[in-house]
Amino acid sequence: MPSKPDFVHSVWTRPPRARSGQPTLSREQIVRAAIELLDAEGTTGLSMRRLGTRLDAGATSLYWHVANKDELLELAVDEVMGEVYVPEPGDAPWRVGVSVVATGMRATMLRHPWMIAQLGTKPTLGPNAMRLGDRLIGLLTHAGFSGMPLAFVSSLVNAHAIGSATTEAAALASIARAGLPVTEMYQHLEPYLEQMAPDHPHFDQWRRENPYSDLDPRKQWDEGFAFGLDRILDGLEHWLAADKPATPAPESA
Repeated sequence: MPSKPDFVHSVWTRPPRARSGQPTLSREQIVRAAIELLDAEGTTGLSMRRLGTRLDAGATSLYWHVANKDELLELAVDEVMGEVYVPEPGDAPWRVGVSVVATGMRATMLRHPWMIAQLGTKPTLGPNAMRLGDRLIGLLTHAGFSGMPLAFVSSLVNAHAIGSATTEAAALASIARAGLPVTEMYQHLEPYLEQMAPDHPHFDQWRRENPYSDLDPRKQWDEGFAFGLDRILDGLEHWLAADKPATPAPESA
């Protein structure tokens, strides 16, 4: 029988191992400590040895719950997915509900930027991920989406949140490494921008009309995300209305 591909080798799909005795730590304690390490240092800072040292526990307590770092990352991703709130269908207009989910996803990824690179590497089958997915399906079904288009809508909204968070997290990391205010970083680029201006007149005009001295990156990122999300929802709302069959006119007596 052929072996399973790596993608389906998951902490959620493997059968539980038979073990004797009782662990000194709970899985919740281990995952919470792993998330603290990941938030501070990223995936490169997480190892079973370092986690054991942080918890003042031997490897036996860790391996009781997880076989390796990959399984630990799966548990950590599902734990932080529990931070995303999905409104109940009917509690608010569907656009508001979807906006809450997308904004929550982006905020969660920015709090835990290590999570971004983990998405798609393993099936997200943990209890928090399944709860999020199930409630989002309920929200979209209540709005009138169905079949595969419902999955496409979910993917589209998630892609906007992930794309926004990916760019922003990378920029924030670069700013932190530079140790300089954003306006000062742009000052270092000014000579190059002036040099290239004659070859790029449209960009140069726009740049001069929107000076970097007025730039607030976090405000700009927030507004850009909200603008993009609103335009996505505008399109979906239009498509949803156009896709619904017209209500037949009542027959005349």
